Amino acid sequence: MTIDNKKLLIFDFDGTLIDSVPDLADATNAMLTTLGKDTYPIDTIRNWIGNGSRLLVERALVGDVTVPEGALTKAEADHAEHIFFEAYTKIGGSKTVAYPDVDSGLKKLHDAGYTLALVTNKPIRFVPKILQTFGWQDLFSEVMGGDSLSTKKPDPAPLLHVCTQLAIAPDQAIMIGDSKNDILAGQNAKMDTLGLSYGYNYGQDIRELNPTEAFDHFADLVDWLLK
Repeated sequence: MTIDNKKLLIFDFDGTLIDSVPDLADATNAMLTTLGKDTYPIDTIRNWIGNGSRLLVERALVGDVTVPEGALTKAEADHAEHIFFEAYTKIGGSKTVAYPDVDSGLKKLHDAGYTLALVTNKPIRFVPKILQTFGWQDLFSEVMGGDSLSTKKPDPAPLLHVCTQLAIAPDQAIMIGDSKNDILAGQNAKMDTLGLSYGYNYGQDIRELNPTEAFDHFADLVDWLLK
């Protein structure tokens, strides 16, 4: 693949730029405790993350990555998600950290002339504060949350919306992420995809999804883009 014509880099957030599992796990277990249910170890909850808060809550309520149809009523899930949001707001990202070389890497890519965008399945209300915590609020030209549109990744709509807003064609964009939702969204949007192996992908190797390229370290991805 040549990257000469690429202008736009669209990044996933959790599992790609930041490790938010400790905070998400704490909020999930706080919710379960409030509801009088058993809590789970962080490594179990790690495999439930990546499809947005609603599915994380539903997975925690049933105790499995697969939520059987009819296992929960909408009212049950709504109530639990409200408790989860309250807990996550109180926690405030205290244990969330950037992955190694992400801070310097994003700045290098921005300084090299790439336009950066962020498309996450995390509810948009939680995104600006985290960006400000890391001083990244001015790096991204467009930011989309999981509830910014009516659909989220792996649907290509958020990626295509970003391209439209920035007047950049999808074939001039690259989707970068750690999970199948990111790679499938990029492929569905007919854009190149770069996979990172260290994030949250339900125990599956990101390379099995056939991204254009895959990397084990963010610094290697940055070097590849700048070569």
